[in-house]
Amino acid sequence: MPQKQERAPRNRTITLSAKERAEYKTRLLQLDQPVELQNVIDRIIHQDVFQILDFLPKQSVDLLLIDPPYNLNKTFNSNSFKKTGLSTYTDWLKICLDGVEPILKPTASVYICSDWQSSPAVFEAIKDRFQIRNRITWEREKGRGASQNWKNSSEDIWFCTVSDLYTFNVDAVKLKRKVRAPYTVDGMPKDWEMTETGNYRLTHPSNLWTDLTIPFWSMPENTDHPTQKPEKLVAKMILASSNPEGVVFDPFLGSGTTAVVAKKLGRRYFGVELDEMYACLAEKRLQIAEAEPSIQGYSEGVFWERNTQS
Repeated sequence: MPQKQERAPRNRTITLSAKERAEYKTRLLQLDQPVELQNVIDRIIHQDVFQILDFLPKQSVDLLLIDPPYNLNKTFNSNSFKKTGLSTYTDWLKICLDGVEPILKPTASVYICSDWQSSPAVFEAIKDRFQIRNRITWEREKGRGASQNWKNSSEDIWFCTVSDLYTFNVDAVKLKRKVRAPYTVDGMPKDWEMTETGNYRLTHPSNLWTDLTIPFWSMPENTDHPTQKPEKLVAKMILASSNPEGVVFDPFLGSGTTAVVAKKLGRRYFGVELDEMYACLAEKRLQIAEAEPSIQGYSEGVFWERNTQS
């Protein structure tokens, strides 16, 4: 049996020892009947979400974040997802949304992640169900180049709401950009700020996000989950579309990014994860967040362009 390759000394990837996994496993929740919000709040449920949808607390969630398996052949530790036809994938998404829709408050917001191939399926699944507000495209700068095609360097996030009454905190998600060509009036900055570390402008958030870094080995949030989203990305959605103490739910929690960011930003959360190792990793990350609540690329109440944070 091949030995695991040792990690470099500077590798900060979060891992689990056998002892830690056994400890964190005891914290995981399993449901066998319908529950109230108080029974699941700030907890991770280790089960197949499709088997417990009827057990989740009704009209309890302010913000739903869904990062489902994309319509690709992909292995997630002990589980695999197989690519299907687009219509079959659409039907799978509809079943998922049928189950989670009853747990949403009438004022809730919904974000659904996808790649470019799966994006039409997401639209088909939500177009007659929610109010579609926008489609966000974010730059995913990692990935292999292609010799006979354009490199895939973007993913989509569909932003929807249950109704026309919803939360959107625009001032909480402004982006701080460096000013490359300062414009002045009578020698004074116009719509930008001069500081000792450079010239900056606060800008309104758009549906094109180019300031993100995919977690990698030297980042303290990194895990071995193959499709881990950046904490900074999740922070944008949580800050924009929920208020402090609001309830955030993620039915495909993975290694816990949604729960971790919700905790760091003063929100309540619960999530479901099928794989035990990833669920235990999420518990470890939640414990780490108690001592280290920072989010890379977000400070002083604003998001910073990549590699510009002072």
